[in-house]
Amino acid sequence: MTSPLRILIAPSGFKECLDAEQVAEAIATGIQRALPEARLLKAPLTDGGEGFTRALVKATGGSLHPAIVTGPLGQPVASHFGFLGGAGPRTAVIEMAAAAGLRLVPPHARNPMATTTRGVGELIRAALEAGAARLLIGCGDSGTNDGGAGMAQALGIRLLNAAGGEIGAGGGALLELDRIDLSGRDSRIPRVQLEVACNWRNVLCGPGGVARVFGPQKGASPEMVARLEAALERYAAIIARDVGVDVSTMPGGGASGGLGAGLHSLLKATLLPRYDVLVRYLDLDGLLRGADLVVTAEGGLDARTSRGKMPAELARRAKHFRLPVIALAGTIDEDARVNYACGIDSFSSILEAPCTLSEAMDRAPFLIANAAENALRYILIGRGLPGLRKARGHPRPRARAG
Repeated sequence: MTSPLRILIAPSGFKECLDAEQVAEAIATGIQRALPEARLLKAPLTDGGEGFTRALVKATGGSLHPAIVTGPLGQPVASHFGFLGGAGPRTAVIEMAAAAGLRLVPPHARNPMATTTRGVGELIRAALEAGAARLLIGCGDSGTNDGGAGMAQALGIRLLNAAGGEIGAGGGALLELDRIDLSGRDSRIPRVQLEVACNWRNVLCGPGGVARVFGPQKGASPEMVARLEAALERYAAIIARDVGVDVSTMPGGGASGGLGAGLHSLLKATLLPRYDVLVRYLDLDGLLRGADLVVTAEGGLDARTSRGKMPAELARRAKHFRLPVIALAGTIDEDARVNYACGIDSFSSILEAPCTLSEAMDRAPFLIANAAENALRYILIGRGLPGLRKARGHPRPRARAG
């Protein structure tokens, strides 16, 4: 008797629409329509952005704690941090998106010259006050481009202009930065271990700098991008002079609008590839070892996917186990083919007909389920995998003699 097909469902979230767990549920719904007897393994992948805290708290049997912090627009927002369960040092987990995420900035108000990471610093402070001995910070889904300046100011670090006053909020204010004063930094910072889960391939400055690559999706015009680039270059130069750390092109320094650079240089945090952080808690290798097929997904598949995004990192690892990988996406850019080299064997859009972004987001669970069902039916037809007869709803035709 043939054993059931084992399918690992491991998607990222669709930004500002569905989190990774919701995407995984939609994929599972579609697969079960095509092959009810399939054995489904689920590992929603958070990239350090929305859902990072809840995913790790759930995986470890930890606890979630609400907090009110300063949002990216300077107004109070409801946020949260968590504590991991299990043995070891009391570890708080924080996602920057819960305090400074793009979802917290309405489309009409998106201006990375002005948005701030102050709330991230306030979450760090709240976790320290709750007894954290170790901090694990997820970088992703940011609505900011201030290099972590607001975060630093919330923790007592002074970012001064030429007149000796504090600079204002937002990435644009870094153009006024003249000096960094660490003397007032929260005294608990040196006594805790800080680790950051981030996109290891994002850098602060240069042709692939974070302002140029991600500024436009946060609302930056071409003129703003140029000013933000200049601001981050100034920031990096002053950090090198006053702190003695070169963050201009360090791996991960550009994560979340440069928050990675700020965390590393000003708080002495260790930056880690986010996939490496997840495997500590989700046992992805064990799940891959027990699978026959991998289905992943993300909101938009393009060349940037191959540069450290979770579907590509998962596909690279899946190839160590010689597993086929298919990817579903809301949108597919013309340069998405580069992801074949990462180990994604096939990809397709969930969209069935032209529609507005709003319509696609409203119907996302339905569209994802349909796309997953269709993808699996194609695989069953093409490979003659077990369950084909049942999935198609009628017996296979017999081969004719002679």
